[in-house]
Amino acid sequence: MESDKIQPRQRDITRLCIQCALLLLQHGAESTLVEQLSFRLGKALGVDNVESSISANAVVLSTVHHGHCLTSTRKNIDRGINMHMVTEVQRIVILAEHRLLDIDDVQKRLDNIKPLRYPRWLMVLMVGLSCASFCKLAGGGWDAVMVTFFASGVAMYARQLLTSIQMNPLINFFATAFVATTAAGWLVRWIDIPTASIAMASSVLLLVPGFPLINAVADMFKGHINTGIARWVMASLLTLSTCIGVVVAMSVWGFRSWL
Repeated sequence: MESDKIQPRQRDITRLCIQCALLLLQHGAESTLVEQLSFRLGKALGVDNVESSISANAVVLSTVHHGHCLTSTRKNIDRGINMHMVTEVQRIVILAEHRLLDIDDVQKRLDNIKPLRYPRWLMVLMVGLSCASFCKLAGGGWDAVMVTFFASGVAMYARQLLTSIQMNPLINFFATAFVATTAAGWLVRWIDIPTASIAMASSVLLLVPGFPLINAVADMFKGHINTGIARWVMASLLTLSTCIGVVVAMSVWGFRSWL
């Protein structure tokens, strides 16, 4: 009878732990953080131990309680980097550890987390300003800064449109690089600025996959070799797509500002 009471509770805790792990993995958390938070959540809710195996496209998680082991598997679908989701899951785990949330409260909170999305115009503005700042730091003149601001802003808007229709990330990066190089190249050709190469290079900096590369290195250093390699390969493919987009745009329009 005691076993019959324990098993449904353990099943609920297992489901919450793997939901926690999946939310973190889907939104860009490193593998060690995924393992740690799912373990802490399970311990806070009452199981003896939580073990997880993380790969690029799946999570396998087991809970152990009073000698009973339950294992669950979930497929991972990349939903884009969103640190708001990661911090919200962390907050829920901390509240559970302080006994401020029970199983039902944790379930409700995890179900009700919504990704924070900034307005499109704000993203376009801030990306344009950041790329323009890099241009200035690299030695570009104010005319190059303005070209970079406009070209990167247009490219970011194109990237948002492609993302909204769920375009493959590799095609998305290729098309965005093509748009950025095209916009910067034509502006440079019309204005004839002396630091044209700096402006064209800075206009595609929004496509540098910095966060995936950092996570890839962190995963490999912390023992998650397979996940780290998968993330590294994906970041490398995104970089390759960006380079192809730049080269195709330069070939189609005959730009020579980078040569």
